[in-house]
Amino acid sequence: MGKNEEITLAKVGERIKKVREEKKLSLADLAEKTGYSSAILSQIENHLLSPSLGTLIQIANALEVPLSKIFGEKRGHSYSIVRKDERKLISRFASKEGVNYGYTYESLGYDKKNRRMEPFIVTLEPATVKHEKLSSHSGEEFIYVLEGEMEVVLGNFKDTLSPGDSIYYDSKLPHRVACVGDNPTKILAVLFTEA
Repeated sequence: MGKNEEITLAKVGERIKKVREEKKLSLADLAEKTGYSSAILSQIENHLLSPSLGTLIQIANALEVPLSKIFGEKRGHSYSIVRKDERKLISRFASKEGVNYGYTYESLGYDKKNRRMEPFIVTLEPATVKHEKLSSHSGEEFIYVLEGEMEVVLGNFKDTLSPGDSIYYDSKLPHRVACVGDNPTKILAVLFTEA
């Protein structure tokens, strides 16, 4: 990855807590706004549990802040060029013990201010922990498979996508994507978040 900067999820949890406290919200208040329990939110804030990208979007929306604030990004510019060795890597582990959920994200637009789209290169790896829960949040998602095979679940619909295949859906639909087989899957994911 060269010069890219890794954003640790522990810091993401600390930022969520900081924003929540700045807005004078209790864990119970945030739980009511997100639909997640206070216990789950506490585990996220204390980096005992790693949230999915969809969960982070839901928390950011509930806190009424852009996802970029949760990632700790500074004010950006009216445009963003991200060289391949300058992508911000976001590692995803289930816990302090480092159980792999099977995701890493590389942010492709982190320096663009006031953005409503979040573009990522996502690597889905065979997970050591099976994650069955479906995510749901406001906005839309577009996914293009670059390498490997990806399973997509949208409510009761399930399909497998191969390189060159794409899917575009309303992210209010309960959804999940996962790697198929023993080899990693690489995708381009663009998430549109409503203001």
